[in-house]
Amino acid sequence: MSGNRSERFYAHGLQFECLKCGTCCTGAPGFVYLSKGDIVSIAEFLKKDKRTIIQQYTRLVYIFGERRLSLTERANYDCVFWNRMCTIYEARPYQCRSFPFWKRHLISSREWARVGERCPGINRGHLYAASQIERFARGAHNYSIDRFISTDFDFP
Repeated sequence: MSGNRSERFYAHGLQFECLKCGTCCTGAPGFVYLSKGDIVSIAEFLKKDKRTIIQQYTRLVYIFGERRLSLTERANYDCVFWNRMCTIYEARPYQCRSFPFWKRHLISSREWARVGERCPGINRGHLYAASQIERFARGAHNYSIDRFISTDFDFP
């Protein structure tokens, strides 16, 4: 995402509409990293305490030399919160809210097209301006749980 805006394939924006189809929530193993704010939002939405959210719905993963929390998956690799729809859609983690505007998808029009092969919401619906897209891509939280500073969070 370097260079001036006219060099970026999305300089005139990109279209995306979440169809709530679950394609990005089901079928393949992966990680949904959680920030401290994500845990708080999910806990408030589900009316459960943060410790319960961490114990029931997350797993500890090590990636990029950091300890992170990721949502758990069912045996078929569906997200723990997928049940024919996202059951926490209004409180879904930032990683989910910012999809498909992740840095790796914005490398080139070819990468964007590859995401579109799996996601039917790509290139339809709302036109996001380049500035909005970059705000999503830059907005990724610090997911290292070693940097969660609070006695409210107890991690393994």
